[in-house]
Amino acid sequence: MMRDGYYLSSYLTIPGLHRLAMVSYRHDNNISLWRKDGSQVQLLGHWEFERMTGLKHHRTPFLSMEDLRDFVNGLIGAFGVSLDDMTEVWGTPGLATTNDYHFVEEYPELSFHSIAHLYSAMLLDSEIFFDGDILALAVDGGPDRLLDQQYKRFWFTGAVSRRGVVETFPVASPGLLYSTAKDRFKMREGTLMALATATTAAGRCDRQAILDTYDFTGLAALEGAPKAFEEIVAQVKESADVDPAFTEEESFVSAAMKEIQAISVMAMERNIETALERFDLDPATTHLALAGGYALNCPTNSHLMAKYGFRGFLAPPCVDDGGQSVGIGLAAFHKKTGGERFTFRFPGAYLGRQDDDLDGALAEFGDYVADVSDLDEDQAVRDILAEPIAWFHGRSEIGPRALGNRSLIGDPTSRAAKDALNQFKLREWWRPVAPVVLEEHLDDWFEDSRPSPYMLETFTIREERRDQIQAVAHLDYSARVQSLNAGQNPALHRLLTAFHRHTGVPMLCNTSLNDKGEPIIDTIREAMNFCLRRRISVGYFNGRRVAFHNFDAYPAQGPYPRTRELFVEIPESRARAVHAELNPYGLPELYLHVLFLDLALSGKFDLRTEEGAAEAYEAVDSRLRADPSLRQAAERSMRRAEHRFTTFGPDALLNLELGAVRQITAPDRNQ
Repeated sequence: MMRDGYYLSSYLTIPGLHRLAMVSYRHDNNISLWRKDGSQVQLLGHWEFERMTGLKHHRTPFLSMEDLRDFVNGLIGAFGVSLDDMTEVWGTPGLATTNDYHFVEEYPELSFHSIAHLYSAMLLDSEIFFDGDILALAVDGGPDRLLDQQYKRFWFTGAVSRRGVVETFPVASPGLLYSTAKDRFKMREGTLMALATATTAAGRCDRQAILDTYDFTGLAALEGAPKAFEEIVAQVKESADVDPAFTEEESFVSAAMKEIQAISVMAMERNIETALERFDLDPATTHLALAGGYALNCPTNSHLMAKYGFRGFLAPPCVDDGGQSVGIGLAAFHKKTGGERFTFRFPGAYLGRQDDDLDGALAEFGDYVADVSDLDEDQAVRDILAEPIAWFHGRSEIGPRALGNRSLIGDPTSRAAKDALNQFKLREWWRPVAPVVLEEHLDDWFEDSRPSPYMLETFTIREERRDQIQAVAHLDYSARVQSLNAGQNPALHRLLTAFHRHTGVPMLCNTSLNDKGEPIIDTIREAMNFCLRRRISVGYFNGRRVAFHNFDAYPAQGPYPRTRELFVEIPESRARAVHAELNPYGLPELYLHVLFLDLALSGKFDLRTEEGAAEAYEAVDSRLRADPSLRQAAERSMRRAEHRFTTFGPDALLNLELGAVRQITAPDRNQ
């Protein structure tokens, strides 16, 4: 029987030599704290490390296990507990206290990474899971290998859960096609999705042929996605027209992304139709659960819900790898309780850190503060109608999208507000911003709408309302909607209600409070720094109105520093100490890089022994001798990884040297 107590699930990179060798298997590192009491399971907190470090998609390892443990204890200490108080710890080798929580052996051909994604969505509500039918799809860009220790045959996984009995099957994911587009066009996926709908430019390609020719289920997608992309681009280039409001390049990218989006939707439809037929599912009585990075594609999510008429939609706000520890935890509870019923309901998005040190921030930024007063919603509405404001309240939301506690808020009826928000964020002029909408008024403003608390669906603005809220409308009059009721976020609900009372419009523009290439802001000091650099006149912080002035005198040019010293600034003495403990026979870091990336090889040797170190050296050296280009590939891989480990801002979004990584891991891939 599973014991009561606290549990920690984690999705972290291995510390120690991996940091010095520039090797990380996981990005979007995160942890989740749970409490089990009888049949009740609670998710108490969820922390994404990028929020604390400022390293976008945080993947940087700690230099030591002691550093990792201290950092984790600092987070969970908000609940008066430490790692020593955990009944069990799951998810990260070296930190985990047991190895019976996952499904690595149970699914020999399926990535456990994908299984964890499935559980993060389909077990959001135990009543639905144990009493109903769910069709779940985990559609990502690719798995980590840390628990599987190899690339498994199928990377992307679907599941059908009937009253808590789960049956899995492989599926295709459009994620790698989008990742390839990001790499080639040098724009992030969200920007590409927005640009696709921002222009009238269009082209043609043989969508069905692309889908029939290329395999997007596993390793084959590594080669297939780039080839499919090139074929799409070549065909679109021959047929694309230009939107005169955009450059030729923007028009071409938009036309190509329209085709990529259409092919991606077709792939998802094929997944669903195959599963509906195979398992004899009735969508009207079945919930659709989606997870993995591609599940951030709001137009796809809404299209699938509308086309098939599913009973409901399940997805966490941290639907990408930032939610892996949630999925690892829910999978562990399901396995370790022997499939018996337990009670769990996802508590909502506001599970991150809380910063209550407004007084300390005011003291630090006092020279730039004109006035401080209590929140008055009517005054806040007047502020919003004048210009966008910063809104900081309570615990931070989780996931990659602002959901109202770390937000820039603006007037949805004003094009000027949209332009100002894009200028604050250094975004393209054509980018629309998302609306946060009073849930009870959704249907009055959007067609075929339903509650969308985590901004994971797109709805069409009703024709008679379109002229009123141009700031949140895409070219096709769709909007990426966050719905809100009073129980989810009382403070923001009161602000929305006041804005509705003053204007007749039950929504506000809501975009994330962060700089370009920076994770969402996590502390009041970070938010004040942003306001002063972007000349934002008013910010609201935990129920207090702060008016700023003296902008010209503010000296800072970049984001407020976050927790960097554990990751970026490594003293030589500490590096030597780690080598002395874990690599006493001095394998070069280049050799360590090759060794650790090849998981099939690295587990064979104990580098702390002379014999193990000598065997590891010979194993790597023989590979370098056999393939003269491997050394250069490893050097490129290390340089790019170091850049990703230590760089802040837009430059940090450059991709890993995937060609070099694939060359190094080739033997593992062939297993």
